[in-house]
Amino acid sequence: MSSVPDTAAPGSASGAAPSPATGLIPATILTGFLGSGKTTLLKRVLTEAHGQKIAVIENEFGEENIDNDILVSDTQEQIIQLSNGCVCCTIREDLRTTLADLAAKRRKGELDFERVVIETTGLADPGPVAQTFFMDDEIAETFLLDSILTLVDAKHANEQLDTRQEARRQVGFADQIFLSKTDLVDDAAVDALSHRLKHMNPRAPQSKVHFGEVPIRDVFDLRGFNLNAKLEIDPDFLAADDHDHAHDHGHDHDHDHHDHEHDEHCDHPHHHHHDDDVKSFVFRSERPFNPAKLEDFLGAIVQVYGPKMLRYKGVLNMKGTDKKVIFQGVHQLMGSDLGPKWMPEEKKISKMVFIGIDLPKDILMQGLEGCLA
Repeated sequence: MSSVPDTAAPGSASGAAPSPATGLIPATILTGFLGSGKTTLLKRVLTEAHGQKIAVIENEFGEENIDNDILVSDTQEQIIQLSNGCVCCTIREDLRTTLADLAAKRRKGELDFERVVIETTGLADPGPVAQTFFMDDEIAETFLLDSILTLVDAKHANEQLDTRQEARRQVGFADQIFLSKTDLVDDAAVDALSHRLKHMNPRAPQSKVHFGEVPIRDVFDLRGFNLNAKLEIDPDFLAADDHDHAHDHGHDHDHDHHDHEHDEHCDHPHHHHHDDDVKSFVFRSERPFNPAKLEDFLGAIVQVYGPKMLRYKGVLNMKGTDKKVIFQGVHQLMGSDLGPKWMPEEKKISKMVFIGIDLPKDILMQGLEGCLA
């Protein structure tokens, strides 16, 4: 099974500011479709008095660059020193080269920064950007990918999600979703959009952002790629959520297999008239997994469907260990780690969430069932 290099394993560091022990520089990817407010948010983060020195990498693609009023020198240079001690550089070549260049300048004492923010173009797929941190040994030994933040423009999102796969992928990859421009639409529209986004990506918390005003704690050190961070998904979301809006389901929630696809027959078209190709589903079981079978199955699945698997994560009950096994992946890159012990009173339930493009849910569900001990 292809896995992330040890140095970049998502569980290998705490995701906090770099410590002498790990020396890893946390990196945040900021994405979102054209006009969603990325630059506004970024300017807010850079000008806030948080005392952190941040290197910003801008993926230049005809969008507005960070305004000159917060820059010290002209934009002809590749790396710009900002007035508050942050630095800003524009990708005119490969991201890997830019990151390596920043790291080298930091080692030589030419630049001083504590973390990196990469603002992608509004048309970018965040997948290759995220993979850069795991595919290249030099980058993996220097940087720690903390999280992917996605801005969604509440006024134009439905049209963008309907017509542009990049917009759907940006939602699928997110560790945190910020809804911008919610003041331009009514509450019912915001609620419907939020519901749609939750069906695409139930693991990303959503919050509204007004003109980029976001507390720093909601932007940095989210540990979205840390294996041992809390699994940010309500495992009953897809079931419970539709119960709130639809008909009464009398079945018991402690059933011994995966979750039912309620939205296929939900009579609430207000929420479910979008047939997005980016979807999520949850598998859960009270029976333990057979480790060898599961590894073989997941290895085979990522070989075939890896490019369509945006994010997947789980807390697993494995036969032969009294500890939780935590795993996650991006596309073909998969990593796992031993977590804390199951508590004596805790129910040992495996929970896995998959977020991807047109993934064959039935094949995955049946395959995972077949991996149970």
